[in-house]
Amino acid sequence: MPKITYIEHSGKSHTVEVPSDLSVMEGAIQNNIPGIDADCGGACACATCHVYVDEKWFDKLSKKIESEQDMLDMAFEPNKFSRLSCQLIITDDLDGLVVKLPSKQA
Repeated sequence: MPKITYIEHSGKSHTVEVPSDLSVMEGAIQNNIPGIDADCGGACACATCHVYVDEKWFDKLSKKIESEQDMLDMAFEPNKFSRLSCQLIITDDLDGLVVKLPSKQA
C-alpha cells in the first residue's frame, strides 16, 4: 500500500498508508490528518483540500483539469506546486508522495 506523507504548516509530519484508487484527500480524511477540510467531499467544487506537492513529485501527477485550476484560483496562497488533493488519485507509483498543507484553507 502506498505511503503518503502529509506535512502540516507547523512542520509536523504524518506518514500513512493509503490504498490505491483513493485520493490524497480521502487518505487525509480517513487518517484524521489536520489541515484538509474537504468541504465538498471531493467534488472539485471548493478549495478546502488544497496542498502543495513536493517539487520532486509534481511532474509525476496527472495534469490539472480546468475546473481544478478554477478552484485553485480561490485557494489560500496558491503557488506553482498547488493541487487539490481530491484530484490526486493514489497509485503504486505515488508511494512516498509528500504534500505540504497551507497555513489555512480557503
